[in-house]
Amino acid sequence: MDRDSAIPAAGDADGHGTPGYRALVLAMLLLVYIFNFIDRQILGILAVPVKAELGLSDTQLGLLGGIAFALLYSTAAVPLGWLADRTSRTWVITGALVVWSGFTALCGVAQNFWTLFLCRLGVGVGEAGGVAPSFSLISSYFPARQRARALAVYSLGIPIGSALGVLFGGYIAAHIDWRAAFIVVGLAGVLLAPLFRLVVREPRQRQAATAVAADLRLGPVLATLARKPSFWLLAFGAASSSIVGYGLAFWVPSVLQRSFGLDLVGTSQFLGALLAAGGIAGVMLGGVLGDRVGAGNRRALALLPALSFLVAVPLFTMGIMSQTLSWGMFLLMLVPMALGYVWLAPVISAVQHLVHPRMRATAVASFLFINNLLGPGLGTFILGWMSDLLLPLYPQDGLRYAMLLSLGFYLLAALLMALAARTLPRDWVE
Repeated sequence: MDRDSAIPAAGDADGHGTPGYRALVLAMLLLVYIFNFIDRQILGILAVPVKAELGLSDTQLGLLGGIAFALLYSTAAVPLGWLADRTSRTWVITGALVVWSGFTALCGVAQNFWTLFLCRLGVGVGEAGGVAPSFSLISSYFPARQRARALAVYSLGIPIGSALGVLFGGYIAAHIDWRAAFIVVGLAGVLLAPLFRLVVREPRQRQAATAVAADLRLGPVLATLARKPSFWLLAFGAASSSIVGYGLAFWVPSVLQRSFGLDLVGTSQFLGALLAAGGIAGVMLGGVLGDRVGAGNRRALALLPALSFLVAVPLFTMGIMSQTLSWGMFLLMLVPMALGYVWLAPVISAVQHLVHPRMRATAVASFLFINNLLGPGLGTFILGWMSDLLLPLYPQDGLRYAMLLSLGFYLLAALLMALAARTLPRDWVE
């Protein structure tokens, strides 16, 4: 008997596992996702000391924060998602955690742009195996009526991990150096991996589907998705919003230090509070509303993000262009920060309903391929590139004006989500 089958998956009326064990699984997946984003986002808070020591430009920093991470993260996600559909999702997640955490630690010994670039490639290839199998596991453990909220809880790893990456990175770098920050958080993730594998098992219904899943081919899954307009609209809509989200998360620390004169610790406190408070509120709001309004109206799963992006644009504009660092600026940034996270649970839930359940990890991986190649892949690079172009005109505020221009991608995201709302009911799979 496979050791995964030793954990009962039945025990309640819906057959998705006992409530206590479901909660434990979700907590462990959330913890791994938090480490995912700590390792992914820590470079943002460390950008200023890294740039100074290695002699980098904003364009090079944008490459390290975006394309270096996203290139293999995006391309490896689909085959690893397909592997998770065919084999053990828990083993794929465990191995991925070890790989990305190990490469994060190696970032701490990088000596120049190219060695740091290669280490960031390794972080990306590791993290490619973490997210899609986790979404699929959540869909196996939680019934449809609870799925958006469960996905929202898991998605809290994004703001919590981003905030902790900023806080830990800032404090460790301020008291030791930026290299120690990479090494400490990387080794902590490696130590988490065996605990995760010990606790999280495949649900029993997965065992019964093993023979079918083993015959699952990648081509038919991709062909199914390719025929559905909702998939493309949701994926490119999410990617457009991620260009803004990842770009701001990476570059706001540099703005706070360049334009407002904050030190490393003050920057980590300001941005950490912004990411944690805004992100948690936005993710949970999306989960609750996704379950509530999505149950009776599938279009709402796309319309809700569209409305959020539209409202976020003017608020972000006022926050970015604030002239003083104050509570007013914090609130102006907090509300749109929350709105930028609302899309996560509704859209991921909708994507998983575009295919048969045994295709979900591959479907989500395909969605993430587009989202992450364009979002983190281009967001940080585009802002860094525009900042270098605007630097001769605005020596102190070129980066702020680059952020302002990037908000146009939120408007594009709102349009694509609105179009997806029209096709989603037709493409839905029960």
